[in-house]
Amino acid sequence: MTQRSSQRNANLRMPPNLLSRSAVTDNTIPEPEPRWPAALALFAAAAMPFLLPRTLTLAPTWVLVPANVILLTGAILAHRHKRIKLTDFFSYTNLGLLTVSLLWSLLMLVLGLPRHEQVAPKLLESAAVLWGTNVIVGAAWYWRLDAGGPHARDGRKAHMEGAFLFPQMSVDAPGRSGVSLAEAEGWRPGFVDYFALSFYTSTAFSPTDVQVLTGWGKLLMMVQALISFGTVILLTARAVNIL
Repeated sequence: MTQRSSQRNANLRMPPNLLSRSAVTDNTIPEPEPRWPAALALFAAAAMPFLLPRTLTLAPTWVLVPANVILLTGAILAHRHKRIKLTDFFSYTNLGLLTVSLLWSLLMLVLGLPRHEQVAPKLLESAAVLWGTNVIVGAAWYWRLDAGGPHARDGRKAHMEGAFLFPQMSVDAPGRSGVSLAEAEGWRPGFVDYFALSFYTSTAFSPTDVQVLTGWGKLLMMVQALISFGTVILLTARAVNIL
């Protein structure tokens, strides 16, 4: 009785935020990450060909856009029915198609520069569309690959290791020396975190507050920064007649 009373009194004296953090870390797994931010972003990327001239698209718009929408819809339905392998198949196929389409459009845009196939305003518009697609596609790849993907991250109490070192993984929680903020609060990165990482890579051509720890992460960021450089610097300069 004395031991139980002491434990009860200790819990009463513990601040509520520490009680909730302890519960998250020790007893429960946080709610699964919502998929709608990734779905909205990928649907937006799938619709990007509507904003590009036919000379820059991998296939006719009436073929390319429905193909991506079907793949995304299949991934969403498979996820809702907990068909993990089928979800991965649809997701990776969709990402592969978006990536190939992006690279093809960028290549066609660059090859068309010497022939002046597009006037400056249209060139700027196409470059902006490709830049935005690059941000979304890059974020989706980071989100899909890091630490085994979203399904694997959902099965963990906290995000403690992966290809990227987020600040929450290295900063100690207030009043808990040696315990990271991610561990104390059961924090896991969501699509918005990877979208921010992709945005910073496309604007600063390098990570900002997130460190890259793996080889594939560094290579992927290099490719994304190179695409961003081509669209923002080279094509913009050509559009204003600097080149």
